[in-house]
Amino acid sequence: MQFNVIGLAISFSPTTAAMMAEAGRLVIQFKSRLVLIHVGNHGTEEDQKAGALLEASGIPKDSVKIVWRQGDPVKEILAACKEEKIDLLLAGALKKENLLNHYLGTVARKILHKADCSLLMITRPSIEEVPVRNVVVNAEDSPYIKEAIWAACHWNIPENAWIHIVRELKLLGLALAANEQCNEAEYNQRKQQMLQQEIDVVEQMLARIPHRKNKINIKIVSGKAGYELARFAESKEADLLILGAPGRKFSFLPAYSHTTRNISSTICRVMYC
Repeated sequence: MQFNVIGLAISFSPTTAAMMAEAGRLVIQFKSRLVLIHVGNHGTEEDQKAGALLEASGIPKDSVKIVWRQGDPVKEILAACKEEKIDLLLAGALKKENLLNHYLGTVARKILHKADCSLLMITRPSIEEVPVRNVVVNAEDSPYIKEAIWAACHWNIPENAWIHIVRELKLLGLALAANEQCNEAEYNQRKQQMLQQEIDVVEQMLARIPHRKNKINIKIVSGKAGYELARFAESKEADLLILGAPGRKFSFLPAYSHTTRNISSTICRVMYC
């Protein structure tokens, strides 16, 4: 997995300069090309605004391509992602908006549903770089879980930052163990075995993913799908939350909908791989 081409949909809003700064840092980190996508009017004024943004960002112009399109924003952004072979698309939201209502209720919900690339949603973009101290990864079973862990391990984070890999203890297996005729000690032993099995799954995935010697914490949670993940991410004041997205060409899975519904708008960056 590699982010060779990073996309950013721009609308010349007050947050566009900060989003450009965020994109510029990722371009440098992953040595990527940047594709700017604007859906709307294109004329001299828009050319001047785009040029001013690029100059202020310091991103080399020879590493940037601007795509001008007209029509439905979702359809045109998705078409540009496919045509330009974008690996990671950045999207922003107004700070006053609730993350899920703003994103997943409008444009980005449709993009996430259909896009063939990863999506990074930023609620509070910053022109100045904000250090990432805690990254939380949802390690639930998904076709994209390895990509999610790879993204966490290759993010530009300082050595003293933590990567928290969260996996859910299967409640069905725990319930079956409780229904078996066993005493409390045997039940607790069975629970510890199940916990270790989930830890082993994560460690096996980590062993197959090249990564730096980051500080990694494997956290096993149990409870309502998505709720415990969101609560843990908030308790760690996560700067970045990474989730493996569902199949892009199918409708949302009910369990996945429960997970996204519980994500808090206080989390600055949410990435779907």
